Amino acid sequence: MARAQPQRADGDRYTVRSVVRAIGVLEVLAEHGTSDGMSVTEIAQACGLSKSIVFSVLHTLRSHGLVADHGEGQSRRYRLGMGLSRLGERAREQLSLIDLARPVLRELTQTVGLSARLAVLQNDSAVSVDRVVVPAHVHIDLRMGAREMMHCTGIGKAMLAYLPDAEVERIVAAGGLPPRTPHTLTDREALLAQLKEIRRLGYAVDDEEDAEGIFCVGSGVRDDSGACVAGISVTGMKAGFTAVRMREVGQATRAAADRVSAQLGYSGQVS
Repeated sequence: MARAQPQRADGDRYTVRSVVRAIGVLEVLAEHGTSDGMSVTEIAQACGLSKSIVFSVLHTLRSHGLVADHGEGQSRRYRLGMGLSRLGERAREQLSLIDLARPVLRELTQTVGLSARLAVLQNDSAVSVDRVVVPAHVHIDLRMGAREMMHCTGIGKAMLAYLPDAEVERIVAAGGLPPRTPHTLTDREALLAQLKEIRRLGYAVDDEEDAEGIFCVGSGVRDDSGACVAGISVTGMKAGFTAVRMREVGQATRAAADRVSAQLGYSGQVS
């Protein structure tokens, strides 16, 4: 079994070694544990600690509900406790999506020189809940609370791409695929194919599909369960915007969305 050494900061006088060890044990149980649990010996080997130290850590964690055990004596096995679930719920309650995303939006705007915004899915529409606007010669209206169709906007398609297939079909069936411009995708199969490509790239492009002369590049924000809970996008004028520049903006938008996703607990794997 691979050894997962708990991280230590020996030069940091504020680091409490026993806490670092406890975190290491929890990480091992999270990474290697099963419903049947792990033995003290297995955990000690994975952590690179003695069995006596690991037993003391497990005993302390179990007394606070962070670790559960079953069996007796040498056959006793340990797994993560439900107390962690309670702490996870409290952590979610204390998170503010807008507060987390705002500094990322600011940095994205500075990086690409375009206005950025955050939107959530509400009643089958993308609804803007925050924005960072840059001065421009031509004003692009990014109204807060504005409802946008999912199939023809970068931020809408970015979120649509990570919804369950049944939910995508329901939204398409309910709202249809009405044309907003001559560039709007109005064919169901073409849209589904584009959603597959969006998942591969990690970002979506609205190339004058919602409004002529305007493009939007969006990427989905996901939580610890892998569910898409929001989208981040940037918007600008299409004139003079090259394909190479579009890819650069797409990658920057994806990186911004990934940063927010990581803060929400998304690890790149769906649990």
